Amino acid sequence: MKNKILIFISIIGLTALFSSCEKDGTQIVMSKDVIAPEIISLPDLTLVRGNSSDTVEFVGKSVDPGFDASAKYFLEAAKAGTDFENVVQLYSGNQIKSVKMTVGELNTMLLDVLPEDQMSAADYRIRCDLVVDGGTGAAGTGNKPFEYISDPVESNTTVFGLLRLDLINSGIAQKITSPQSDGEYSGFVKLNVANPFTLKDPDNNVEYGGSGGNLVVNGAAIVPGADGWHKLTVNTTDLTYDLQPYMIGLVGSATPNGWNSPDQKMDYDVATKTWNITLDLVDGEVKFRLNDGWAWNLGQTDAYDNNLVADGHNISVTAGNYTVTLKVTDYDGKIATFTMVKNN
Repeated sequence: MKNKILIFISIIGLTALFSSCEKDGTQIVMSKDVIAPEIISLPDLTLVRGNSSDTVEFVGKSVDPGFDASAKYFLEAAKAGTDFENVVQLYSGNQIKSVKMTVGELNTMLLDVLPEDQMSAADYRIRCDLVVDGGTGAAGTGNKPFEYISDPVESNTTVFGLLRLDLINSGIAQKITSPQSDGEYSGFVKLNVANPFTLKDPDNNVEYGGSGGNLVVNGAAIVPGADGWHKLTVNTTDLTYDLQPYMIGLVGSATPNGWNSPDQKMDYDVATKTWNITLDLVDGEVKFRLNDGWAWNLGQTDAYDNNLVADGHNISVTAGNYTVTLKVTDYDGKIATFTMVKNN
């Protein structure tokens, strides 16, 4: 069993940990051979659009460190042979014995790392963060958990391309998709007020237009209310749509406009599902926010690393030209990661 075990316990940490345990009348004994988590079985990974609502199950075996500890598990996938360099997280939680999701949910996540409508070899693994005690500050405690990783399991996987609506005459080739194949489509689209657009269902050769949130078969082109990125949601069953500006930008004392609007708007990359911008910054601080407002904003966690949370800490920068990349993993929960590469 291949274990990736990040273990370094200082003498002070050990003394504090054992002292704490003795006060509680318990003793922690590190197992000589920690048993890492294991994937027991994978579901049928030939995913079919017609089965989108069906449930699939991954079965795993929990880590056995030889002592009681709090564990958090992550089920991850990547293209085979890449050593999980570009990884997608399929699940996170406190147990790994049974992980269930729908075919549609799994398919949507795997599309981040696998090509659509063809069979590909993919690697799957379980990663576990193990926390012994939260009060000592030593390795294995608090924000320094032990990490255990299962052997990867390779499996041929087929993911299906999502049902889509193509934007016609929007100025660039773009589409929105239906993850559950249920008539509900959504996605980020870049619009221009000078380019009213219609939506075409290529599978059924149906074209939609509309206005005021009402979708009409063969209707008039939809006129955007502003230039820039929008979130477009369409329901072809109810014949409704919703079109809202969705522009994430950088704001702060390091940006050209300081803490004032307008923010420095980022561009969305549909292929990588990331927001990106290259710009000059001065010594100061930045944050990310949506539509020039503070209701949705991201800053650093208490660890001041590349993880972002809602209303987090300001991000300190020194003067230079930067390429900034933002990967939002949960738009509603406002959770993301970022990188800032200094070009000069």
